[in-house]
Amino acid sequence: MSVRTFRHAWRAAAVGGLAAVSVAALATAASAHVTANPRSAEQGSFTKVSFRVPNERDNASTTEVRVDLPTDRPIAHVSVRPAPGWKVTVDKTKLSTPVKIEGGELSEVVSRITWTGGKIDPGQFEEFDVSMGPLPTGVDRVLFKAEQKYSNGEVVTWDQDPGTGADEPEHPAPELKLTPKAATAQATDTVTAKVASDDADSASDGTARLLGGLGLAAGVIGVGVGGFGLARGRSRS
Repeated sequence: MSVRTFRHAWRAAAVGGLAAVSVAALATAASAHVTANPRSAEQGSFTKVSFRVPNERDNASTTEVRVDLPTDRPIAHVSVRPAPGWKVTVDKTKLSTPVKIEGGELSEVVSRITWTGGKIDPGQFEEFDVSMGPLPTGVDRVLFKAEQKYSNGEVVTWDQDPGTGADEPEHPAPELKLTPKAATAQATDTVTAKVASDDADSASDGTARLLGGLGLAAGVIGVGVGGFGLARGRSRS
């Protein structure tokens, strides 16, 4: 290989490597957002949502995380799993119009959860678990606006609508997609009802057959007894 050819090959490899690093960096930046996991849950159900918070800075640590829960579609029951090294504060908001729930009315809901006192160092992430339910019905998603504070004083707000297209905003809010009640559950209910109906019909048919058999047996016995009596009467005469 000539010197000129070697130089061209080296430059091509360098450019290709730089492009690969750039793409990887962009992909990492695009995926390093505060997210809600799992990404979807069933409407009206109870679920555990883990808010995954990665540290996006190389020179500072995350020291505070705040998550807002919706009050326009309030969630009645919310509880927080302790996170080692973190202090949790739960704020509640009174609803202007109470919402009817099973067993009464809901006039106050959890509207904000804040974790402080801990630290997420560069290159690390933390998950904050929240149990909640029943999830809203009649909507296909819930957005949880969040705020992330760093040790250098920087504050990053995750409050933009992720949308439905391929172009994601710079600071999307954590999103939990809501799916209708599982069709499999409805199918199971239908099958269970059909099986119960079939069992009832089968039992009824079996009872009828049993009664018919007993009647036939009684008739046969009656005929036998009558014949025996007639034969005995003839022998006496």
